[in-house]
Amino acid sequence: MTTALRVPEELSARVPAEQRGQGLDRDAVRLLVSRGTEVSHHGFAELPGLLRAGDLLIVNTSPTLAAAVDGRIGHARVVVHFSTRGDDGRWAVEVRDPDGRGTTRARAGGPAGTEVRLPGGVRLVLEEPLTGRSPRLWWGRVSEPGGRVPEADVPGPEADVLRLLGRHGRPIRYSYTERDQPLSAYQTVFALPAADGAGSAEMPSAARPFTARLVAALVSRGVQFAPVTLHTGVASAEAHEPPYPERFAVPETSARLINAARAGDGRVVAVGTTAVRAVESATGADGVVRAAEGWTDLVVTPERGVRVVDGLLTGLHEPEASHLLMLEAVAGRAAIDRGYEAALRGRYLWHEFGDVHLILPEEAPHTEHCSSNCR
Repeated sequence: MTTALRVPEELSARVPAEQRGQGLDRDAVRLLVSRGTEVSHHGFAELPGLLRAGDLLIVNTSPTLAAAVDGRIGHARVVVHFSTRGDDGRWAVEVRDPDGRGTTRARAGGPAGTEVRLPGGVRLVLEEPLTGRSPRLWWGRVSEPGGRVPEADVPGPEADVLRLLGRHGRPIRYSYTERDQPLSAYQTVFALPAADGAGSAEMPSAARPFTARLVAALVSRGVQFAPVTLHTGVASAEAHEPPYPERFAVPETSARLINAARAGDGRVVAVGTTAVRAVESATGADGVVRAAEGWTDLVVTPERGVRVVDGLLTGLHEPEASHLLMLEAVAGRAAIDRGYEAALRGRYLWHEFGDVHLILPEEAPHTEHCSSNCR
């Protein structure tokens, strides 16, 4: 991404689309479409007309958690962002300072042994950094009143982080937004409750503009959907770090749908970078998608490339964001640079409540798309 691009502060989407005017719905956002270096401008409601029968959308079904909880370290007020639950019962967390405006600012992580007091008498003890690359995220363990640490598979009634978030949590909010929003504003139409209560610390926001009405219109057009799950962790507004391991699942039915679309004339379009990471993690070197679940540490870069995804529907990312490497892997740097220049000129809105970018493969001239009876 060219370093000359800077996103003006006024282009941050401060409230959801449906709150910007009477009678608006979530799909009242703009849609920038890139086909190679060709760019066109649309409303998101036009999406069914931009796709065709046989195309397949990969969607992330992870629900968003109320992952921000107030706490104290000594006498100091802090906010804990709960990111990712480990297999041993610990959580990856980011501790931040309140900024006096209802949001937070970055805080140095640690040190080991730091105790954070949380509502309901719960204690969070920071144990070690999540990775050696950054001190921002730490592994922490919660304990009940009285100091008992619950077993990883038998969470205690108050120490269970999911209960804590349900009672005292709120959605993570960054400083470019105008005010707190209810958790429902951060759920996509594709979100499904996980059996173990898991979810994403931050909304898989590329899917936010979809409405039930728009999904029905896409299905009527012959567009299919393949659900996958990737529980995304916190991405600090100040730090543009490579993604760390996250839990994912690609079910057998979705793997079959994706392989069938690739074998036919359909294009496989991921809705969000999280969907790309999930499906590419389940794809072998032979390009075949197989059912898979667990943890993925895959980082999609232009050097690695993509094996399955033909296109991508995504939000607009800061020029420094690591997500842009994934976009370049899908479309190439020239296409992404051209698209972002057009988004800035067109005054598109950034971030999770903002406008979206549809990246499609460049069409060969005079290409005719066969129907099912072509020979």
